[in-house]
Amino acid sequence: LSIRKAELSKPTHLIMAHPKFPNIFKPLILPFTQLENRVIMGSMHTGLEESSRFSFSGYTKLAAYFAERAKGGVGLIVTGGVAPNRAGWVAPFSAKLTNRWEARKHKCVTEAVHDTKGAKIALQILHSGRYGYHPFAVAPSAIRAPISKFTPRALTERGIQSTIDDFANAAYLARVAGYDGVEVMGSEGYLINEFLSPVTNKR
Repeated sequence: LSIRKAELSKPTHLIMAHPKFPNIFKPLILPFTQLENRVIMGSMHTGLEESSRFSFSGYTKLAAYFAERAKGGVGLIVTGGVAPNRAGWVAPFSAKLTNRWEARKHKCVTEAVHDTKGAKIALQILHSGRYGYHPFAVAPSAIRAPISKFTPRALTERGIQSTIDDFANAAYLARVAGYDGVEVMGSEGYLINEFLSPVTNKR
């Protein structure tokens, strides 16, 4: 989408939309919220979450990072992936959301975005499955991923239900933290995708 430099300082509703995308700067009404426009900043991991393992410093930097994007006029920001439990870590001590103490760290992020008076922000819940680079990795079947040296443990039926509950808990905690919604990562070879593929699911 091409936007002239002179238009970048205007509120998004005053910018001319491209003829092929006439509705891009119009509000989008959803059942649970309303977006100022239809421009979305897709999920990308910054690594700042991991720098906050024992402090809030990384999340403070993350808040500033997302606030700048919000000031640019984006309608919805999606965070980098956050695991719903330890088994879902991408790597040891990577970001997870399992309790209120962890949710409290995210408050500065959501408040910084909402203070711009326009943008909304959603948390991406990502369970790495067999891509997890740690010994706690789980998957539908005990098949090691080419990118990891760890063979995952095959989830039992009880483990599957527990994981579903952990996704629900992460979504609840995202609301506690002030997020406007969640995005569940179900593609790119991660846990949910692994259950859907006959290559990784031999159950």
